[in-house]
Amino acid sequence: METATSQDTGRIDYREAVLDDVPVLVPLVESAYRGDASRGGWTTEADILQGQRTDPEGVAAVITTPGSRLLVVERDGEVVACCQLEHRGEAAYFGMFAVRPELQGAGLGKRIIEEAERRVRELWDVREMHMTVISVREELIAWYERRGYRRTGRMTPFPYGDERFGVPQRDDLQFELLIKLLVTPLD
Repeated sequence: METATSQDTGRIDYREAVLDDVPVLVPLVESAYRGDASRGGWTTEADILQGQRTDPEGVAAVITTPGSRLLVVERDGEVVACCQLEHRGEAAYFGMFAVRPELQGAGLGKRIIEEAERRVRELWDVREMHMTVISVREELIAWYERRGYRRTGRMTPFPYGDERFGVPQRDDLQFELLIKLLVTPLD
């Protein structure tokens, strides 16, 4: 477990999730993206998707899949955020990123993504971080762009009809691949 301290966010600890964390992590992810609770933060998808964002089986799969990690973030001993890190060849995939809505906008997300990037370089010596974001989430994409991610224009379809990923409220949803180079050209 690694620790960092900041006046803005309190004492922050990072650790890898275990299966006992699933009952805490599922509602955390749901609260950041779906339903009325998500409207307390700026990452809500409540206007474009209803239903669930994830389920216990999906979170458990991230924890137990070889080459995958679910990073748990605790502030003063309480789970406040998480993110998925998955080794994919020369790249790592960043996903299932959730910060409690009432803590969004205070710099915690920026710190977490920096820690995630540091960890994947250390763990897997990868050159790039990849993620997919729903392409209509312009504000969220802009946030990632300010962190060095670039839009690729490479789209994959949203899984319409599979309610494990939510119930779409519009018919133009797709995922765009964002990429960040984690090494400088001199590395």
